[in-house]
Amino acid sequence: MAINLSKGQKIDLKKRDGTTLKTFYVGANWGAIEEKGFFGSKKVAVDLDLSIGTFSKSKELLEVIYFGNLSTNGIKHSGDDLVGDEEGDDGLDNEVIEVNLNTIDSEVDQIVFVLNSYKGQDFATIPYASLRIYEGKAEKVDHVVATYNIAHDAKFANHVSMILGKLSHINNEWKFTAIGEAIKDKQLRETLNTVEKHFL
Repeated sequence: MAINLSKGQKIDLKKRDGTTLKTFYVGANWGAIEEKGFFGSKKVAVDLDLSIGTFSKSKELLEVIYFGNLSTNGIKHSGDDLVGDEEGDDGLDNEVIEVNLNTIDSEVDQIVFVLNSYKGQDFATIPYASLRIYEGKAEKVDHVVATYNIAHDAKFANHVSMILGKLSHINNEWKFTAIGEAIKDKQLRETLNTVEKHFL
């Protein structure tokens, strides 16, 4: 059974059989905005961007994986989704990042997942957004390890960036921590600067 993560919760990365999970996927799913007008409602595309920053033990930013730089050793991004789910939640992730802990660069000590609203659309207006960690393939889920729902919430008003969670290398094991912190930054680079200062 998948773990439903709460803010600040830390988990070990384990397969269903209890062995350590080395290759997995992190997927972000979100919905398009429904705007109501005089002549009815319409769907407005939502362009969120799932990205990661890798950091060294000395908390130095090593590399950024995002829609403009899709891969590095052990990490691969599925590509940019510019719309979101227009017909409601289809159960599929809009953007997916594959992580292979066996082949990432040895100097990587932390991997931080962030979400940015490319067009500056307020998180409080987006009907749903969620993150999940799973086994399988980018396009096919075999087993969901953990899920983290980022609910449509007034507390996210005026925020267009969010630090979702991080992988940390602790005592030769990787652990995932759910963060779920909305921040005021507007650009990916600013978001990663905030990560470097406050979340490592």
